[in-house]
Parts: sequence; C-alpha cells; structure tokens
Amino acid sequence: MATAEHSKISVPGSTGVKVIKSCTINRRPEELFQFWRHLENLPRFTKHLVSVRQISEKESHWMAKAPGGPAEWDAEIINEHPNSLIAWRSKEGSEVPNAGSVRFEFAPGGQGTEVTVSLEYRPPVGALGRFVAKLYGEEPERQVEEDLRRFKALMEIGEIPTTEGQPVGARQKGRKRS
Repeated sequence: MATAEHSKISVPGSTGVKVIKSCTINRRPEELFQFWRHLENLPRFTKHLVSVRQISEKESHWMAKAPGGPAEWDAEIINEHPNSLIAWRSKEGSEVPNAGSVRFEFAPGGQGTEVTVSLEYRPPVGALGRFVAKLYGEEPERQVEEDLRRFKALMEIGEIPTTEGQPVGARQKGRKRS
C-alpha cells in the first residue's frame, strides 16, 4: 500500500524533460544491477555527475554539473527488484526535481542484458536551463545515450575509450577536411 509520502510526484505535471533510452550490454542482469546499485559508481560513466554519496540504504546525495553552475539534490529509492529494477525520485525541495528508473532484462536470444533508463527531471532555471543545455550540446536524450554507451564499454571491456590527451599528428594538423 502506498503511503502519502510515496505518492508525491517529484516532477509535477508536464513540466519536466522526459527521456527513455536503452542499450544491450553483453553481461548478465545481476552483474549490471549490482554495479549500478552502488550509486557511488554512477559518476564513473555519467559525465554530468560529480558525485553520488549513499546516505542510507535508500537515500543518497547527488552533485551534478549544470549549465547554470553545480546542482545538488537528495534522492530516495522508491522501488527495487533485485537484479531487475531500481526506481528513484528526488526528495521534496530538491534543486533538480527528478524521478526515474533503470531496468535490467535479459536481451532476446540470451544475448546479454537490455538496460533501459527512464528519466524525468525539471532543469535548473526551467526553460532557460533547457535552452542553454541544448546550446552547449547537453541535451538530456544525448547525455543519457552517451552515458549508456560509456556504461556498456565499462562493463564489457573494463574501461571507457577516450581520445582525451592524445596528440594530433603533424600530417593531421595541416590537413584540411573536405
């Protein structure tokens, strides 16, 4: 039975940004669930998160990069099915009201796990924040898609490939692209 506390909506009405993205990862659902459930792991593959600190078994404190400067909020896990689902929402009064879930289901044909992230949040400073995010290439759909791609790489090969810090060869510096 849902209590009045659990029936509160984190993102009222249709004021939030909604994103649903999936990817298939060549690992078993329980491995992926266990990694994700240790919320402190999330900044390892989500570029916008600075840190996540577990406060209790169900509560956590989040710090993220945002177009208008850093944002912080507290969240709680409101539904959990071991090895298959984690659902959360921000606590009342949060700087970034949000709610979402991540599902881990066997992919068709036993070919890994289908990971689906559903997220809804209200950007800091509302429509202006949404516009600034889009201007800087920080659209939520793209961010979640890239985060899932990095999660896949981390879980399948143990690291996230990057070109950061790699030098550009002399022949490439002067070459013009057509």
